[in-house]
Amino acid sequence: MEPEEAAAEGAAAALEQRLSAGGQGHVLRFWPELGGAARRALVAELRDMDVAEINRFFRRARGGGGGAAAAGLDARMEPVPRDVLGSASRDRGLLPRWESRGLAEIAGSRVAALLLAGGQGTRLGVPYPKGMCDVGLPSRKTLFHLQAQRLRRLQQLAEEQHGTPCHIPWYIMTSGRTMESTKEFFLKHHYFGLKKENVIFFQQGMLPALGFDGKILLEEKGKIAMAPDGNGGLYRALGAHGIMDDMERRGVQSVHVYCVDNILVKVADPRFIGFCLEKGADCGAKVVEKTNPTEPVGVVCRVDGVYQVVEYSEISLATAQKRGPDGRLLFNAGNIANHYFTTAFLKDVVNTYEPRLQHHIAEKKIPHVDIATGQLIQPEKPNGIKMEKFVFDIFQFSKKFVVYEVLREDEFSPLKNADSQNGKDNPTTARHALMSLHHCWVLNAGGHFVDENGTRIPAIPRLKDANDLPIQCEISPLVSYGGEGLEEYVKDREFRTPLIIDEDGIHELVKNGL
Repeated sequence: MEPEEAAAEGAAAALEQRLSAGGQGHVLRFWPELGGAARRALVAELRDMDVAEINRFFRRARGGGGGAAAAGLDARMEPVPRDVLGSASRDRGLLPRWESRGLAEIAGSRVAALLLAGGQGTRLGVPYPKGMCDVGLPSRKTLFHLQAQRLRRLQQLAEEQHGTPCHIPWYIMTSGRTMESTKEFFLKHHYFGLKKENVIFFQQGMLPALGFDGKILLEEKGKIAMAPDGNGGLYRALGAHGIMDDMERRGVQSVHVYCVDNILVKVADPRFIGFCLEKGADCGAKVVEKTNPTEPVGVVCRVDGVYQVVEYSEISLATAQKRGPDGRLLFNAGNIANHYFTTAFLKDVVNTYEPRLQHHIAEKKIPHVDIATGQLIQPEKPNGIKMEKFVFDIFQFSKKFVVYEVLREDEFSPLKNADSQNGKDNPTTARHALMSLHHCWVLNAGGHFVDENGTRIPAIPRLKDANDLPIQCEISPLVSYGGEGLEEYVKDREFRTPLIIDEDGIHELVKNGL
């Protein structure tokens, strides 16, 4: 027997004892059929798996009585009070002050951006991470590219205002499935002009998929069915990979956490950061106003006096339809996975609160190997669970929580589905949302659009429905982060479309290519 094989055999014997003690001995059922490489891979996969912990997670998640906890939820819910709410539309007079405060913090290199980029583009119909998606903009820029350029522009704005060089470290949490391809993509594109040392990759944890009986499922005879532990796996990963230590070493005090799939995301938004700082908050949520009671987004609210996100499926229709004296929905703070944390609060979460977080259970159709027959089963209905934590699960531990409301058309257009699907949250809607916003920026800066006859196009840029085609207009984030600084390019000028404004100047398609 080869030394490597002998080592694998020895490890398997020890593992079998530990697995059997935890009622999971079945995962080695096909060991005799596995070749050397498959055996070593399985041992490596199982070596760091804490079976007792997984069993405990399962018992807690199952016994957590989601139903019991949700019972009577409607009566215990309160909307976000006005004194903790900042609004981009209702507090316009305060925006310059908040922005100035945020830029000062950025200029001091005290702000970091943290990107949740663990998602594969499966629903989009692509075999690579969502951040690598190109939604068909004239520039063909990907989500990663747009976000990187927004960070570069912010650094430039902060330096111009304060006269000191600064940087915004960009922490990117991937999953096991997206880590290598994401790193390769950044390397290939030279980190989109950012300094390599300020782009830090780390990986969220994985948990085995379980049957309804709590038994670990096998994806293949020698491979466990694994799944990422949810975006709330962030807090465990921050500790496991020394990210909090890295933030401390760099002097970071404020962290903006957001999801990769929102094409309009204002990365490290100085207004949001400034608002949170002014309020002395340790935790903040950016939200969009929910206008349709049945829109499938969670709402930020208080339950028994504690802030949390209540999922749309947990609220009765009667509660979802309640309106305040102003006619707005009472529970209208739609969660968009866009958050502010102080590093001090994150450190407390990582060191103290994270173990208290309970996993949420998602019932899924999980392909698996039948332990009795060895056949691969493709289930037609849910047959098991994946356990995950959510990034917003830690709101409950905040000592000073605030909410910042922004306009959906300015800041939120998620990319979740392929164009072939239901016409919602797909590459076309994302592309249209960005071009519609940039059209507004040009109009606000005093520019005009004309048709092929030279007639001015009416200034009605907002999309009434998905079939309305926006004016083709794209402005590079290196030119403008949020609509600022465009007057020198567009004021009192007329443009034909498509119009692109980038660091090389203005490009418009002229008739006949002349």
